[in-house]
Amino acid sequence: MYSAEFIALFIAIIVIAFLYSSVGHAGASGYIATMALFGFAPNVIRPTALVLNILVALLGSFQFWRAGHFKWQLFWPFALPAIPGAYLGGYLQLPMSILRIIIGLVLLFSAARLFIRKKDPDDVHPPSTPVALGLGGAIGFLSGLTGTGGGIFLTPLLLFAHWAKTKQASAVSALFILVNSIAGLIGFVRAKQTIPSLAYSLAIAAVLGGAIGSYLGSRRFPVRAIAILLATVLVIAGAKLILTR
Repeated sequence: MYSAEFIALFIAIIVIAFLYSSVGHAGASGYIATMALFGFAPNVIRPTALVLNILVALLGSFQFWRAGHFKWQLFWPFALPAIPGAYLGGYLQLPMSILRIIIGLVLLFSAARLFIRKKDPDDVHPPSTPVALGLGGAIGFLSGLTGTGGGIFLTPLLLFAHWAKTKQASAVSALFILVNSIAGLIGFVRAKQTIPSLAYSLAIAAVLGGAIGSYLGSRRFPVRAIAILLATVLVIAGAKLILTR
């Protein structure tokens, strides 16, 4: 029989997966913050978040691709160097206290801009391949270090640089998160770490919330709603990074 605490955690994971997947993200920062509040140890939280991230990102990638928002030419220059970057970041264990605060503040600033963003720009232009390759490697490394899939860094960058429209950015970020989360988890396991049983227990919650959220985000929610939801996600992620010690 499941305890009341586990049921509350299960419901929280459903809500987080729904919220994040509706904007093409997978929820790692939300899962990490929630599990920390429930008192789980870091060696349980990080791999569990990555497993849930993979499941939700897989659903998001499929739904946004089916809806016609995915752009391969925008995706691959960011993803190619991000995969080894995420592997390296997942393998290394570096002190993150100051970097977390800086990243958190950047995410909060990005959220503020999204809250006042009214619509997509009329014209978007993908970045040059060298620029995308360089940024992709840096984002992948950060995603591995922080235990996230990198979408919280990539999506605002694509939007504010006018490299993609909102749902295009969500579609690209979903697959970007998927490949980075897989690479990060492989790096974690190769570092002689194990995947906790909690990850398997919460998988159903993540899939349930992710399936509903990604469907609505890719097909039903208007662009303005996506922007507001994305800003909310960034606030959660930014606050989590700043407050984590």
